[in-house]
Amino acid sequence: PKHTRISISIDLCVSEMSSSIKKRVSYFYDEDIGNFYYGNGHPMKPHRVRMAHNLVLSYGLYKKMDIFRPHLISEQDMARYHADDYVHFLMNVTPENMGEYARELARYNVDVDCPVFDGLFKFCQMYSGGSVGGAYKLNRESADIVVNWAGGLHHAKKSEASGFCYVNDIVLSILELLKYHQRVLYIDIDVHHGDGVEEAFYTTDRVMTCSFHKFGEYFPGTGGVHDRGVDSGKNYSLNFPLREGIDDENFVTIFKEVITQVMEVYQPGAVVLQCGADSLSGDRLGCFNLTLKGHGACVEFMRGYDVPLLVLGGGGYTVRNVARCWAYETGLLLQEELPDELPHNNYYEYYGPDFNLHIQPSAMENMNSKKYLDNVKTYLFEVLRELPSARPGVDMSQTALRDIDMEEKEEGDPDIRDTQADKKQDEKEFYDGDKDQDGDKVSPKAEKTSDS
Repeated sequence: PKHTRISISIDLCVSEMSSSIKKRVSYFYDEDIGNFYYGNGHPMKPHRVRMAHNLVLSYGLYKKMDIFRPHLISEQDMARYHADDYVHFLMNVTPENMGEYARELARYNVDVDCPVFDGLFKFCQMYSGGSVGGAYKLNRESADIVVNWAGGLHHAKKSEASGFCYVNDIVLSILELLKYHQRVLYIDIDVHHGDGVEEAFYTTDRVMTCSFHKFGEYFPGTGGVHDRGVDSGKNYSLNFPLREGIDDENFVTIFKEVITQVMEVYQPGAVVLQCGADSLSGDRLGCFNLTLKGHGACVEFMRGYDVPLLVLGGGGYTVRNVARCWAYETGLLLQEELPDELPHNNYYEYYGPDFNLHIQPSAMENMNSKKYLDNVKTYLFEVLRELPSARPGVDMSQTALRDIDMEEKEEGDPDIRDTQADKKQDEKEFYDGDKDQDGDKVSPKAEKTSDS
């Protein structure tokens, strides 16, 4: 097949030309999202979404976009990807009856990382509803950009919970986008590999996944540079494995260079961007050294393309920084410059002692040498060179879900990779105390505002 020629030099013209174009932004939020509680000491705090929304309100960003409450998706909606028996289990298990589901708890990996808590199924309905609803809006061209900070739970598998994730809202939203778009690009800047999304689309060329993440002795243990898809999906899964301590300059450089080439070669009809904030400096489970400006530069870069964009949340466990990050990136998407001095808000005490929007990088060493980054980048460019021109082999008239290979694989299928043995658990994952937000103390006044 005829191959597309790739130039190594980065082309910033696209972003510069499109950056001044006003775009219609829709934003999904449900005020109940912060009421869900994983349990004492668990690092995942849905309350962080409420904190981010409160900053969005306090900065006045809500006036610049259309705000919607997500529709709670149904069991049938979830079963468009997830196994029926797994969804049925999520719908019926509760903290009170979980003793009756001992076998299912083990089978579906619902344990300490992914506990059963009050309202679990409604939580899944809510965060997934914002993502699928966002894809629906993009498909109908009623928005150019859609934001759902409650979404982005990228570890969930077809029949298994994983990494604090139960239902993979990203996969469900991509399936919705594929009804109208021939090709969808998924980009992940969470510190953890986007394994659940990659696995779902590992055998198709209709979705390209591109993940920038920590690799090596780190959860979930997948996402090596040589993991690039199989069958029709060969070379459509891209992974940029990183080492500890990567900083703004290096991260933004590799992101822009790789994504520029991906957009040129793949020419997606829509983009889904997962903005996990655990890649920020100081995250209690992360090990990167990004500031809001570096993380946000990736979001701003994708805004520059004239392609429908679905922006989702993800990881992030130092909740005050997660809220800062997602509020800042909402501003970037709206092209609104936010003052560094935080406005008064319901959780103001959380942001002490400086009470500023932006955070500072730490003094940690960047273990990513220029040679290492250049080698990985060069390899990914070679992978992209092997792709034919952007014409995946599915007729545009055939956009039903059956066109995507989502069937269970036979034992021994090369697409199925057993990642359980490789999963890593961070010793900082769990802390004592039901008021724990960041693994450190919260001021007494701030405690009063917490819903947990």
